Amino acid sequence: MKVFVDAIGFAAPGMEDWESARRVLRGEAGYEPKALSLYQPNLLPPNERRRAAPAVRLAFRIAEDAMRTSSFKPSELATVFATSDADTSILHRLCTALAQPQRAVSPTDFHNSVHNAAAGYWSIAAGAKPPSTSLSAYDASFAAGLLEAATFVVVEQKPVLLACYDVVPPQPLFDVRPIALAMGVALVLAPDGAGRPIEISGETLAEIPMADPALEKLRLANPAGRALPLLQSLARA
Repeated sequence: MKVFVDAIGFAAPGMEDWESARRVLRGEAGYEPKALSLYQPNLLPPNERRRAAPAVRLAFRIAEDAMRTSSFKPSELATVFATSDADTSILHRLCTALAQPQRAVSPTDFHNSVHNAAAGYWSIAAGAKPPSTSLSAYDASFAAGLLEAATFVVVEQKPVLLACYDVVPPQPLFDVRPIALAMGVALVLAPDGAGRPIEISGETLAEIPMADPALEKLRLANPAGRALPLLQSLARA
């Protein structure tokens, strides 16, 4: 399947957005891991912004980064949200609450507990009425999301926003799912246009290591990091 990359969004420690990531992936700047700054989603109203969980904020961060250079409006795009574990901090709080005698579950946590919470926030905030898919495929979540998004583009001949992201789980979940850092990548894919063309096949979905040891460590630290080889190819044209 052949699709075109219209725009890219990115966020990881040491790379706040796609512009800074592109410089690192091109070799124009060294990679220096630094904690991500706090981010306030621009599209969310203040009330929803306060209630948004960390995973939702990260999803908006990368999606809004991509939309800054996209030739499409957010309302025009179908969406695919791919996340291995969604927001594990909410899962932890819910399980903790249910283990207490009173079982007092926070209504906000319950509201945000569904796997497609970020997709719901985005569709409402962006006024996006096209189809939306939320999926999970453990460490292959980016590959699964890319395959889903590209298939939609080819079959429907319409553009798609793909957002892949995961945050750091709290203890004790971290012991069994050690995602070391928060990271996300967003791609706006189109059936044609001026963007870079990519071809999706079984071979392109295989894992490819990064030559730089620091970037290889980053690639393995988060399911979204599996996108780094593709992003480096796009950054270097």
